[in-house]
Amino acid sequence: MPLPAGVYRADHVGSFLRPAPILRARETLDGATPISAADLQALENEHIATVVRAQAVAGLRALTDGEFRRAWFHIDFLQHLAGVERQGSLSSTNVTSHGVTPPKLVVVGKVGHPRGIQVGDYEFVEGVRKEVAGGEGCTSKVCIPSPTMVHFRGGREAISEEAYPSLEGFFEDLVKAYQAEIADLYAAGCRFVQLDDTNLAYLCDEGMRAEAAKRHGEDPQKLTKQYVALINAAISQRPKDMVIGIHLCRGNFRSQWFAEGGYEPVAEVLFKELDVDVYFLEYDDARSGDFSPLRFLPENKTVVLGVMSSKKAELDDKEDIVRRLNEAATFCPRGLDQLCLSHQCGFSSTMEGNDLTEEQQWAKVRLEVEIAKEVWGEDLSL
Repeated sequence: MPLPAGVYRADHVGSFLRPAPILRARETLDGATPISAADLQALENEHIATVVRAQAVAGLRALTDGEFRRAWFHIDFLQHLAGVERQGSLSSTNVTSHGVTPPKLVVVGKVGHPRGIQVGDYEFVEGVRKEVAGGEGCTSKVCIPSPTMVHFRGGREAISEEAYPSLEGFFEDLVKAYQAEIADLYAAGCRFVQLDDTNLAYLCDEGMRAEAAKRHGEDPQKLTKQYVALINAAISQRPKDMVIGIHLCRGNFRSQWFAEGGYEPVAEVLFKELDVDVYFLEYDDARSGDFSPLRFLPENKTVVLGVMSSKKAELDDKEDIVRRLNEAATFCPRGLDQLCLSHQCGFSSTMEGNDLTEEQQWAKVRLEVEIAKEVWGEDLSL
């Protein structure tokens, strides 16, 4: 059975380390003399074109903008929805070891989709893709945060009761907004969308499950099923030739993580009920548990197994990666045929990036491609 279109044996989550000029420019945004929006976009365009080509040169075939236009993987998309604002920082235990607390999203009015959020960004990457050897054998991938990211961290307290006396209306509007974004992306030519979701992975952590139960006032297992239903509704109108993936992550900020625990608490619902084509799963160390939850994987779905690490500078051990791929395959109905390889997360989920250099980042990507070819053969699309 062939891989879903746009999925490759050597794949990746989407983000790359930001070049120094972009970091310097973004640091001025809140200063006395901020860079203009036009100048920032021109700078981003220059470096996005470079990183798209660098991905192709390194052997990757799913091409992204590296998330160079974002400071946070989720905030910079979600704040463009009508009715959603960034207000201060979270006041939870989710604080980084660097003293940074993630921004807080607040729903202040009716959620809506006034315009295509990622359409222009997709079109720019697609233009560069077509310049890379004619774009043959490559796919422009769009990564957007999962709709659960608007609800999990703030809960009812972060959603206006005036706008939404009942949360049912909130979820309905959120679904419509995502359906509109996916429709706009499809109309622009996009055929692969990846949803980035930390929350289903956080619900694997016993401490975070308890915290979620307190914040949302319901059993974490019920919340898991609610989130799966939310995502299913959001992607339910996608055309048959659009592939949808989901990435699960337990936190990725300057090589720090936030949650731990195997996939067992959510696995059966995740694999049997979530209507996506491919799962990008964090599996780089013991925090993610063993591979046994893969026993729930249906025969028609694919897992991009994140057994390599984007958090550390040193190269992964090739023999160990191959061994782990083969171990994971024993739990899959179709064995290795259902698996692909990636790092557990992007290299820069926020603009600060993980603790390694760009040179080390690309060395790790090249090693990944080398391992994938050794395991599956030269054609990474099979």
